[in-house]
Amino acid sequence: MTRHRIVLATAAGLASTLLLAACGSSTDSASNASPGKTAAAATDSATSTPADSGDSGSADMATTTMLMAKEMQGMGSVVTDDKGMTLYRSDMDQATPSMSMCTGDCAKTWMPVMAQGDVQAMGVKNSLVGTVKRSDGMEQLTLDGWPLYRYMDDTKAGQMNGQGKEKMWFAVTPSGGKSTMTS
Repeated sequence: MTRHRIVLATAAGLASTLLLAACGSSTDSASNASPGKTAAAATDSATSTPADSGDSGSADMATTTMLMAKEMQGMGSVVTDDKGMTLYRSDMDQATPSMSMCTGDCAKTWMPVMAQGDVQAMGVKNSLVGTVKRSDGMEQLTLDGWPLYRYMDDTKAGQMNGQGKEKMWFAVTPSGGKSTMTS
């Protein structure tokens, strides 16, 4: 009887060890997966460049499947995402090589735009669309090398509440430039 208990206890211990080992070795693949490359990024390596510095604040990010040129009253043509939300660029970033300087608290107000699968372009040249790898490994969309963002105070399509903020944030044009008022 004692021998029978030892065998059962050993089997139970072994089963518990294997179960714990299996649970301990699992990973959250969603947090380790990076979005797919854009079709343009795969063909235009000049706009895909190395990582930015600092904490990316990637928990507060926007995703899109499309970049679209839209005419905005008094602003000319600007780029929006697949939901019609205005996209911005910042003068504190750089285009050559692409680098995002908006990290930490900045990325909570100005949400980095990440590719969600292959990104299509309407009214925007595919050759200008690319990505930059952020410090967290995520691929942020770029336009002519400039990292793209959404502004948290733009709550519905067509708003441009971030235009000219801090004299460094501007709606991005289809060529990657800064949008300015038109007459």
